Amino acid sequence: MSLGNSRAFNHNHRPQVLKGLAAGMLGGLVASWVMEEFQSAWTAASTSMQENSASPATDESQDSEEQEPATVKAAELVSQKLLGHRLAKNERAIAGNVVHYATGGASGAAYGFAAELVPEVTAGAGLVFGTGVWLAVDETAVPLFGLSKAPTEYPLSTHVYALASHFVYGVTTEAVRRTLRKTILS
Repeated sequence: MSLGNSRAFNHNHRPQVLKGLAAGMLGGLVASWVMEEFQSAWTAASTSMQENSASPATDESQDSEEQEPATVKAAELVSQKLLGHRLAKNERAIAGNVVHYATGGASGAAYGFAAELVPEVTAGAGLVFGTGVWLAVDETAVPLFGLSKAPTEYPLSTHVYALASHFVYGVTTEAVRRTLRKTILS
């Protein structure tokens, strides 16, 4: 029973891993953009709700380094370690976006590749994939590399926001991947 791919139990399916990889990568890139838009909408809605509630404002005393996105921190780390270059203030946002889209495209490519070999990975219409990326990247790799605090140091609301964002990422990746494989890359 596969919600994400009608070929899951088609034993005549011949894997075409390069096409799957390309479709997954494009899906991951599109999904990275959709995820950013979702996060912007979530943040705007949350800000609006906070402004309209009687609850106290959030603590803004955290230093800017801690509030900096993990993608920017990763870009700075790569730039310093590989290029010996400290990113200038005007380079940080662009470099962070490069990391975001590279991660999204690479994750999507791996997913598309895997979907060709084991179509069952598409079960759940991309929700399982999005959850896996959230667990592997946000909850494990980012803290492990010192790009964020440990997951236990964040409130539940932060995890819900990140998981919801990755649901959007996973579903979008699968929808684009599946569409490309059925049409352009068939």
